[in-house]
Amino acid sequence: MRASTTGRVLHDPKGGSFWFDAGAACLDFAHTGGEGRYAVFEILHEPADLAEWLAGSSPAATVTVPVTAGDLAAARLLRQAIWDAAHSRAARRPLPAGAVATLNRAAAEAPLVPELAADGTRAGWAAPVRVAQALSTLAREMIELLSGPLSGRFRECASDDCPLVFVDSSRPGARRWCAMERCGNRHKLRALRARRATDP
Repeated sequence: MRASTTGRVLHDPKGGSFWFDAGAACLDFAHTGGEGRYAVFEILHEPADLAEWLAGSSPAATVTVPVTAGDLAAARLLRQAIWDAAHSRAARRPLPAGAVATLNRAAAEAPLVPELAADGTRAGWAAPVRVAQALSTLAREMIELLSGPLSGRFRECASDDCPLVFVDSSRPGARRWCAMERCGNRHKLRALRARRATDP
């Protein structure tokens, strides 16, 4: 177990990569792929991929029980619910009933249980560590975000063609872009070109 960290490198199928911090582990999880046009971003192809993501990202849970195809299906279902709920909240729309039901169902499972090492200086997750526990922990985090003080801080990137969503936990609450190095810089370049085009 490590201190909670968020953010991950996203890869564009057209080329290039950039660091994107969605502000919460559950929202990072929501950006691991998807359905329809988002299928090109999929990184959870097999059960082993899910185990690898859980071990390498917050909550850093190394699963000790074999991951099944059913676990992967449950993870994808939760991921879609988090995605749908985040975008609805960012757009100030009511949350989809299906997303709420999926979040509640996942959260009802037992979460990961922290366990202090004998030396009292390190902690991990009490074994056995199951996928359902990790998914419950992610679902509970999303529920806390949706119902807590940051519930009004869900944002979709201000770029017209970027669907990435995040929770803005900065003090001023003025974050607009998924990442300045990507959409923020593109916006600056477009604005500069527009100014130059209209300058006498």
